Amino acid sequence: MTVRNFLVTGLLVGLVAGVLTFAVANLFGEPSIDTAIGIEEASSAAAEAPAAEDGHTHADGEEAGHLHGDEEGGISRTTQKTWGLATAMIVVGPALGGLVGIAAAFAMGRLRRLSPAQSTALVALLGFVAVALVPFAKYPSTPPAVGSGDTIGSRTGLYFAFLVVSVVAMIGAVLLGKALLGRLRTAEAVAAAAAAYLLVVVVVGHLMPTVNELGSFPADTLWYFRRASLVTLATLWALIGVGMTAMVARQHEKATMAHAKRELAASL
Repeated sequence: MTVRNFLVTGLLVGLVAGVLTFAVANLFGEPSIDTAIGIEEASSAAAEAPAAEDGHTHADGEEAGHLHGDEEGGISRTTQKTWGLATAMIVVGPALGGLVGIAAAFAMGRLRRLSPAQSTALVALLGFVAVALVPFAKYPSTPPAVGSGDTIGSRTGLYFAFLVVSVVAMIGAVLLGKALLGRLRTAEAVAAAAAAYLLVVVVVGHLMPTVNELGSFPADTLWYFRRASLVTLATLWALIGVGMTAMVARQHEKATMAHAKRELAASL
């Protein structure tokens, strides 16, 4: 039960989780992206029509409207939704799994009477809340055609700033709960830690700017896209959490049996 074992386990579980999550993202997420791209192209075509009547050539309109056509920067839409998405998931999955593995190794034995498998499951759950769920609630993902290209940088900065706040607040809440365990009952300590985390993210989230660049984009398409995005995130985290917990439980059982055999041999 070393940090190396946790890291390797996290990388392997994350790789499998990334492959399976690719299937989920391709099935549930890509159709709403295609719909959003179609809406954007229709809006671009409608905006270019008056310009064409004023003397612009058809080629000019074609060049301006190639943002999400068959090719975008030389990469076809088909490649984006297959090999591109698969590559992203295969990279993100092991990276996230490795981070969860390192965090689980650090948490092992430090969370009162929780077993290594139980503490691993808790780390994955808290990680999902702090890294995925809460930042998504404040700054949810948006499909193509939503938001101005001039504000991509600022919107990305706001998201990652709130992500950092959420992660730091979660770490602080865990440390607070651990410190309170000696003074309060377990349920009370957990409730106090959860309340402290919620207080921080709610206050900071209220103070941070709100992004509202929806415009005339259809609300139902936006809802389907965001629902698919959240399902994809939840799938990735759930697969990593369940996989890591099962693997750590198995490794702990083997380590416990080996330790028992050594003790028995030493006593003979």
